[in-house]
Amino acid sequence: MYLVRRVWVTKPREARRAATVVAKIGKAYENADQRQSVRVYFNSGTTPGDKDRVIMEWIDDKLESPYRAENEYPAPVSGLGAQLRDLTTESWIEFYELLTEAKYLE
Repeated sequence: MYLVRRVWVTKPREARRAATVVAKIGKAYENADQRQSVRVYFNSGTTPGDKDRVIMEWIDDKLESPYRAENEYPAPVSGLGAQLRDLTTESWIEFYELLTEAKYLE
């Protein structure tokens, strides 16, 4: 199992607006049964840490390319993606393998 984390750097004072768009994107993937429950969080400067950041994360059983032949993007995603591009300056994706009891070392 993997934790997948997508990070966006937003334009100044746009983190909350971008987080709203990201949450809608996550919900579209959930509704299409392409993603488990997502969690979205942001920092617009009201908490310590890097400001103007939005993060969406979810857990998945396996890592798959978004360019795979059978992949179908949910209809709302393209329009929401365009909105998000207008609010952000960069993004990246991070992957972490989750430690389950089956992977424990004794």
